[in-house]
Amino acid sequence: MAQLFYTAITSLDGYINDTSGSFDWSAPDEQVHSFVNDLERPIGTYLFGRRMYETMKVWDSFYGKTDLMRVVRDYADLWHLADKVVYSRTLQEVETARTRIEPTFDPDAVRRLKAEADADLSVGGAELAGQAFAAGLVDQIHLLLSPIIVGGGTRALPAAVRTGLELLDERTFGNGVVHLHYAVRND
Repeated sequence: MAQLFYTAITSLDGYINDTSGSFDWSAPDEQVHSFVNDLERPIGTYLFGRRMYETMKVWDSFYGKTDLMRVVRDYADLWHLADKVVYSRTLQEVETARTRIEPTFDPDAVRRLKAEADADLSVGGAELAGQAFAAGLVDQIHLLLSPIIVGGGTRALPAAVRTGLELLDERTFGNGVVHLHYAVRND
């Protein structure tokens, strides 16, 4: 059975953006970007809410371009080759390859998707990830803590979900980013 991963670049105080919605402080340097690419390499399907999809769809325009940094080209290739499911009641059509829209997040459908998938899945966006955590669907978490405190914004992890975790790995980077890798204990 495939696993469902949640990966987020967060501030040290646990936010994926600040109170104005900005996340410019989270842009990874080349070393961190390469590491994230390696984390994403086994992902066959991305699950996104509409806002995260709108943010991420730019990667489709980078596919096949040769004048970009290697790590950017690499991630564009990963994005292009993966399937994408966008959960939205308002989005009528998608602009990227291998993408479909589902009107609502159905935990049972995601369980079936995990059971039938040949490759792992990733849930993107804090709100959708919160639903996946609440349904007991997330198997592993990768948090990349940025050396900044933003004081508020969108929480990276859900507020009303209690979940046991087991630390699997940790790594520090030269720019001060710290990676924490956890297995989720849903029992």
